[in-house]
Formats: sequence, structure tokens, C-alpha cells
Amino acid sequence: MQEILLPIYPWLKAGHIIFVIFWMAGLFMLPRFFVYHQEDGPAGSDMDAVWINRERMLLKIILTPAMIIVWVLGLSLMSALQVHADTWFHIKFLLVVLLSGYHGWMAAYAKKLARGERTLTGKALRLANEIPGILTAIIVIVVIVARPYLS
Repeated sequence: MQEILLPIYPWLKAGHIIFVIFWMAGLFMLPRFFVYHQEDGPAGSDMDAVWINRERMLLKIILTPAMIIVWVLGLSLMSALQVHADTWFHIKFLLVVLLSGYHGWMAAYAKKLARGERTLTGKALRLANEIPGILTAIIVIVVIVARPYLS
């Protein structure tokens, strides 16, 4: 497998970074959509239906496909470089699993909002909006700065 992936490694890496950017953009947008959704009117209103559609489309068109592509390309990069035994990779992998869990939690909250359930406050959603940024910053530091020390 390595002999197939190594020649296209730069393309795999470029695609991985591009789709990480798409995924992060969506993860930053979705909680803000939730805040605006909850503050824009009661469940069942016309604007409620508009926000439900926006959230669903963001998840369906950008977030979930980008996350899947990030995983496929990331695992391809791991295979090309044979880094599956490296400590830095295990840390990055765990953090990406947490980020994927956050994605799932946000998708589940979108379904709750669509059912008219508003279980989180605007303040809680604003705080939750910081999670992907923090995790992404830690991932970048692990891969760029700490990697030489954690191989």
C-alpha cells in the first residue's frame, strides 16, 4: 500500500488540509447557527423552519462529507508514512476522535432543535463553539511542534 500512496503523498496531504479547513469552517458555523436559531423565535415558527433547513444543509453538504474525507485522507497519510506506532500519531488520533465526537454531538443537537427541543442556552452554545478551535490548535501543535519529540 505504501508504494501506491507515497508517490501521491503531496496530493493526499493537500487534500487533507483543504478538507480539514472545510470541516472546521462548518464546525465553527453550526453552533453559531444554533444560537441565532434559538434567539430568532419560538419553535414551530416560520424562521424556525428556515434555521432547521440551514442546519441540515450545512451538515449534509459540508460538515459530514468533509469529516469523512478528512478521515479517509488522514488514514491514507498514516499508511503512506507508516506512523501508526508513533506517539504523536496516537495523540493526534485521539484528538481527531474527540473532534468527530463533537461533530456528532452537534449533529444530534441539530436534530433536537428540529424537534423543538432547546436544551442548551445561548451561552452554552457560544462556549461549545470554542471546542473545535482549541482541539485544532492542539492537533497542529502536536503534529508540527511536538512530533519530533514524540516519534
